[in-house]
Amino acid sequence: MTSTATAATATPPRTSPPARGRRESGVRPEGCCPTVTGGGLAEVEAERLARSFKALGDPTRVRLLSLIAASQSGEACVCDMTDVVGLSQPTVSHHMRQLVDVGLVTREQRGRWAYYAIVGDALAGLRLDLGVVLSTGS
Repeated sequence: MTSTATAATATPPRTSPPARGRRESGVRPEGCCPTVTGGGLAEVEAERLARSFKALGDPTRVRLLSLIAASQSGEACVCDMTDVVGLSQPTVSHHMRQLVDVGLVTREQRGRWAYYAIVGDALAGLRLDLGVVLSTGS
């Protein structure tokens, strides 16, 4: 009798509901968002943009870039930037190297000091690229 009572009260095995948004046999549910095809960035372009934005993700680098942009000559010597940001010359040079590597600034060695300048339309290009990434086709 115990085994019969146990079998009668046993709960059936659980079945998990289909994952949210899962399509059965390729049919899209009514009102579902459109597919994402053809409008995305190529992998290489996405990686390039990510590297650029990662370089700009550090507040010190943004400050250094703004110092160069604000200079009357359009360039800045690493010797002038160290005091402003309160960092040593090797640390500022490291940060500047990150900006050079992603193509936002150029570096020119003049004797003992390195001078940096913003690459032509690099920042405008990033702004345009970001607009393309964020556009929704509207």
